[in-house]
Amino acid sequence: MKLHELKPNAGSTKNRKRLGRGTATGQGKTAGRGENGQNSRSGGGVRPGFEGGQMPLYRRLPKRGFTNIFAKKYSTVNIKDLNRFEENTLVTPELLKETGVISKIQDGVKILGDGSLDKKLTVKAHKFTKSAAEKIEATGGKAEVI
Repeated sequence: MKLHELKPNAGSTKNRKRLGRGTATGQGKTAGRGENGQNSRSGGGVRPGFEGGQMPLYRRLPKRGFTNIFAKKYSTVNIKDLNRFEENTLVTPELLKETGVISKIQDGVKILGDGSLDKKLTVKAHKFTKSAAEKIEATGGKAEVI
């Protein structure tokens, strides 16, 4: 079988209905849209969430909380993910990005304490959790805040 020989299963596809091609087609003139009115017009219809003039749900519900536009977003890395590096490696945010551990540095890198570390590493990051710093230092490595 070749790519040009592929066909859909029999009966699985139908031709699309060609609307507004005269009265003989069975869908001519109004093309299944009924007579006048908003929905019969081109570009007609109501916006998403419109409830016919009733106060829409998104306006009936109270507003809650706020978004802090000054919040810092950190890329997080677990301790167990650092085991891929060789012994005595200097682990920096740039190295983490190059090796694909994180996709973006964002506002900084935070090292979390999930898992265990088997190698002695010097880790430079913007933030460390207490458990992460303890686990790095327990193996003889260093946790340096940038």
